[in-house]
Amino acid sequence: MPKIRTQRTKRPPEGFDDIEPTLEEFARKMKEIENEPHEGKRIVESSWPVFRIHHQRSRYIYDLYYKRKAISRELYDYLIKNKYADANLIAKWKKPGFEKLCCLRCIQPRDTNFGTTCICRVPKEKLEQGKVIECVHCGCRGCASGD
Repeated sequence: MPKIRTQRTKRPPEGFDDIEPTLEEFARKMKEIENEPHEGKRIVESSWPVFRIHHQRSRYIYDLYYKRKAISRELYDYLIKNKYADANLIAKWKKPGFEKLCCLRCIQPRDTNFGTTCICRVPKEKLEQGKVIECVHCGCRGCASGD
């Protein structure tokens, strides 16, 4: 969660005011998701929306800096430092084969039974036809780059 700005904290770089409403919208959505009841859901299902919002916020900042080049390096570093985006996830998105990665837990082999990556990393053409798969970690339905 981003730090609270006070009088003593360093002022954000130029351009932060332009993207601040979107970041506040993501924060508002995150609070709504955290406060909604999770009765009737599996334990892992209750955290899936949090992963989705986290992914969307990081992807928004990644797209602004690397794809559209709409923000400065100084602003990008400020956003990473203040945890508006996940630096490790963005680092993976820059590597070939990980452009659509949903979360870091899906590529960690220690989190699976057989020491492999998550089922959502398997390309759709290698799965059975018509079978809907969901990642146990984040609820992703397929983040393989070959799809």
